Amino acid sequence: MRRQNDTLTLDRWLVFSFLALILFGLVMVASASIAKSYAYFHVDLYFFIKQLIFSILALAAVTFMIFIPTQIWQRLGQWWIVIALVLLILVLVPGVGRSVNGSQRWIHLGPLVIQVSEAAKWCAVMYIGDYLVRHQHNITTSILSLVKPLAVLALMAGLLLLEPDFGATVVIFTTALGMMFIAGARLRWFVLFIVIGALAAGALIVISPYRMHRLVGFLHPWHDQLGAGYQLVQALIAIGRGGIFGVGLGDSLQKLFYLPEAHTDFILSIIAEELGLIGILCLLALFAILVWRGLKIACQAYHLQQFFDAYTGYGVTLWLGMQVIVSACVNLGLLPTKGLALPFISYGGSSLLIDCLAVGLLLRIDLQNRIATKQWL
Repeated sequence: MRRQNDTLTLDRWLVFSFLALILFGLVMVASASIAKSYAYFHVDLYFFIKQLIFSILALAAVTFMIFIPTQIWQRLGQWWIVIALVLLILVLVPGVGRSVNGSQRWIHLGPLVIQVSEAAKWCAVMYIGDYLVRHQHNITTSILSLVKPLAVLALMAGLLLLEPDFGATVVIFTTALGMMFIAGARLRWFVLFIVIGALAAGALIVISPYRMHRLVGFLHPWHDQLGAGYQLVQALIAIGRGGIFGVGLGDSLQKLFYLPEAHTDFILSIIAEELGLIGILCLLALFAILVWRGLKIACQAYHLQQFFDAYTGYGVTLWLGMQVIVSACVNLGLLPTKGLALPFISYGGSSLLIDCLAVGLLLRIDLQNRIATKQWL
């Protein structure tokens, strides 16, 4: 029995890496957005102040998540996919969805603007986690047991591609396949789904002039420096200027309207320019710690036979890790340019809030693991 003077503690490494990433993101948003902030709003720290408010709300959401048992999220079951589909349909309705740079991904709720694709990631992980628990005995024996959730996710993907949001589609499907593999899906099925997904992604690129234009710009950015390859060329220039130690915090030139989306999708290039290779390695180390602890927490839940906790814990960790990898590869020119935020770092309230909810879920799972194993101080 737990003694009265014992207190529960949370995973210190996870808390440290998470808070460090939030602070790192605030500093870099302030630096990367200062020129755009002054030009558009005549206030140096407009975007920083908004991100600070988002961060406070996100930290409150993390605290909220810690006190909510995961069983409550599991009880929603299939309602998660209903919520996701409703939001994905609403964002496409004229007058409801908001279009920015040709993409219709946002919904206005009073003073709040929600990026629907971020909420869809959360809903997909919750839905797949619950589905795997309910069908865990069939997952290892029948390929048909995997077709149903993938068909539902395909419907989500179709709506996401209408926005369009190819990056979110890739992250959701990759995360779902990873969760299914961990749940025991046979390797040959796993490989089959990957091949089908890759072929589908290739077909979507070929039939879409917009995506093909981006692919050509990715493969030969220097051939069209002022056109299709402009964004990638500017990102590579920023990374090249940074070298090992960077040009110094706040001294980036590329953020002065040379590199589009300097404080959002391409903030990693500004980090490389200002803080150099050393800064990038420190940032990636923080992400590595977060992913390591997330996988460890999910693994412990699995051994405790808390399968919903395990699958969703693996899911949110895979999702965050995959998003970091994709964002880094886009900035380095290893993947075609796509709109995908760097978790906890890029400017944006929706992505920050959903990412923090994911960390809050991990902390709640860790707390339940400690209660189950009587691990106090």
